[in-house]
Amino acid sequence: MEAVINRTDLLYIGYKETSILGLALQLANSKYNDQPREEVLALFKKVIDYPENFLDDEVFAQLASAMMEEANGSKEEIIALKETADAYYVYGEAQIEQGAKAQMDVAMKLPVTVAGALMPDAHQGYGLPIGGVLATKNAIIPYGVGVDIGCRMALSVYDIPEEHFVLNEAKYKRELIAHTKFGAGHGYHGQYKTDHDVLDRKEFGITPFIKNLHAKAWSQLGTSGGGNHFVEFGIIEFEQKDEVLNIDKGRYVALLTHSGSRGFGATIAGHYTKLAKNITKLPKEAANLAYLDMNSQEGQEYWIAMNLAGDYASACHQVIHDKMKRALGAEVLAKVENHHNFAWKEILNGEEVIVHRKGATPAGKGVMGIIPGSMTAPGFLVRGKGESDAINSASHGAGRQMSRTQAIKSITKADMRQVLKDHGVSLIGAGRDEAPMAYKDINAVMASQTDLVDVVAKFTPKMVRMADDGSRED
Repeated sequence: MEAVINRTDLLYIGYKETSILGLALQLANSKYNDQPREEVLALFKKVIDYPENFLDDEVFAQLASAMMEEANGSKEEIIALKETADAYYVYGEAQIEQGAKAQMDVAMKLPVTVAGALMPDAHQGYGLPIGGVLATKNAIIPYGVGVDIGCRMALSVYDIPEEHFVLNEAKYKRELIAHTKFGAGHGYHGQYKTDHDVLDRKEFGITPFIKNLHAKAWSQLGTSGGGNHFVEFGIIEFEQKDEVLNIDKGRYVALLTHSGSRGFGATIAGHYTKLAKNITKLPKEAANLAYLDMNSQEGQEYWIAMNLAGDYASACHQVIHDKMKRALGAEVLAKVENHHNFAWKEILNGEEVIVHRKGATPAGKGVMGIIPGSMTAPGFLVRGKGESDAINSASHGAGRQMSRTQAIKSITKADMRQVLKDHGVSLIGAGRDEAPMAYKDINAVMASQTDLVDVVAKFTPKMVRMADDGSRED
């Protein structure tokens, strides 16, 4: 069975008449000529929609990097790095790939770097590794924050016992499909648009660039992205009463969501990274860590835009959670939300620094967070211990152990169906690149960060919705 992908096919799914088109065409018909055509096109659509998800992929890394470079540019080398990387703490080092450590080493050579740490779910990303925490002095790194600004987890614990879910799965599935929308570019239109106070924020008028993104933000409000973003129902178990949340021991139905600032945040990330690269010219290996001085106009603009994108991401989760609460007629016993892919002003060793957490959860003393596993592995509601060596951080999930290409090539649909069945999980959407086997063992990850967080409750996924991979199911 041959894919036989042509230029028209790639243009139709969003590729442009650039050198990248030729690179993609060659790749499609050399590496995937024995794969079903629909699946190949679906995969290449994912690459162009989310190139940042393929930067560590052994097949797509060159293509994805070319896409990012085309969007953001690269400049001559001028600013020198430190000769040696500053020391930083690594948690769960045995399960972290060398590529992530190499990226962190480069980040620790930046002249503005003050401290760093690598979380146990870390893997190679773009610029700063995913799972990387970096504190800088008076400088903000757009790609230290990441493309999906303010991506976050949000958890609603309902006053609904586990038995209700078991007896009414059809209803939960119906509501899950009715009140969620996924995928690149997908949004609501006309009478289906949702309003929220965040859309009235004066920050939308700080520059013409931000103002022009208002319509995109409005259309995508209350939707979720592709990749590993999800909305899922599950059962959360408290083995004892939590006095802070005021929740009794028991097993409750809960809603867990994972998504970010959609096209709004991604466009901000690309725009300000390009500005940073024009202003702060770094050696090639550090080019994607270009930074903006916090005292500069560009630095202040990005800081305001980043915070607006973070609040917008929170609003997207709020819309989903409010819709689901009304649909189920439930009371929310507790709501917990935490974000990653963000930067905070914090005090470290007596001085103010900018802490970038790219795929890392804030874990200051007493700070609540959610660390998910995979669609079949448990997630954990946690409370931070405030470990200064980790810069008050923890992992944001299990982390990938298998690239997307590896997953698609080595995991069959039958394999995926069987593991879902074995764990009693219903799945709506998602491709094999998000299969549970593509992720690290969440229990090993949690064991590597017992100094960073205390576990408050365990969440077990039961019904998961993710973006459809676009391929035809057998």
